[in-house]
Amino acid sequence: MKLVLFVIVLLLSIQNSFAAENEYGIVNAWFNEKNATVEGFSMKIGESAEIKVEVTSKIDGNVYVELNEPGITKSYNVVNGPSKFDESIDNLKIESGWSKTFTWIVAPNGAWKNGNAPINIFVEFSKIKTDKKIQFTIANPYILDEQYPGSTPAQTTGAAQPSPTGTSSKPQQSPFMGTVGVIAAMLCVLLWMRRT
Repeated sequence: MKLVLFVIVLLLSIQNSFAAENEYGIVNAWFNEKNATVEGFSMKIGESAEIKVEVTSKIDGNVYVELNEPGITKSYNVVNGPSKFDESIDNLKIESGWSKTFTWIVAPNGAWKNGNAPINIFVEFSKIKTDKKIQFTIANPYILDEQYPGSTPAQTTGAAQPSPTGTSSKPQQSPFMGTVGVIAAMLCVLLWMRRT
């Protein structure tokens, strides 16, 4: 039984560590100083939050970083940061070991409310003929139909466009699934060897 619990804990830790890493680079993200993916909370229109993303390259080449929203309706404004949503930050001719931290302050703008509005990160590590991508959800807040104290409707751009439902926050990739299969197979072999 202890072996099974150990393997379950190992699977969960591997899942978290491989969700933001591949052979070309590493991506870590935080939402209001909490490790991504942050869920189970709400935000009011005009309420600001800090997003921090640390990117480390394992290759010589280019690194493209983009903060994005998967939905059609754009739910946030960038109050401060190195780019707008869906705008690429191009880091060209970097060397292996290069690392940079990007910080944005974002706030719901009222274009989407009474539903979830995920915030995703997309990073592409590019060599001359190949590239590897990492993308995942940083946070999935539920946007309330309430104005944040101290903010005004003039600070938001989409207050006149209510949305009846939220969008999905599921990541588009599951890069750790192959690892889960390998570890599950190892667990079966260990249990079989223990019985013989």
